[in-house]
Amino acid sequence: MAKAKQKTASDGTKEVNDFMKKLEHPLKNEIELVRAIILESDPSILEQVKWNAPSFRNTEDFVTFNVRPVDKIHLVFHHPSIVRIKSDLLEGEYKDRRMLYLGNRAEIDAAKTEIQRIIRQSVKLIAEGN
Repeated sequence: MAKAKQKTASDGTKEVNDFMKKLEHPLKNEIELVRAIILESDPSILEQVKWNAPSFRNTEDFVTFNVRPVDKIHLVFHHPSIVRIKSDLLEGEYKDRRMLYLGNRAEIDAAKTEIQRIIRQSVKLIAEGN
């Protein structure tokens, strides 16, 4: 198994940690859980704050939380390669993005494997230039 890349302050983790400390959201713990699931999916994933929310990238930006809804977790997959990934969790028929919504801890736990599959496939497609 490949050794995980050591993340540095330049990857935006401090910026996201600071953002999360200040975030007032009823699903804050669940957002943190999904954040961890995303970061655990692939060692090349880095984070930052984009659009006033935690966002993730490797060589290109590909998924960002939308923290405005307070009744659900909303992930916006905004790299055009996402349209090539099929999953019951992904919603919308936009030409270049898909949405993923989760409600509570039980939904997150049930969806973890599929979320990580989507993330890994996104990273792979981006690396391939697709």
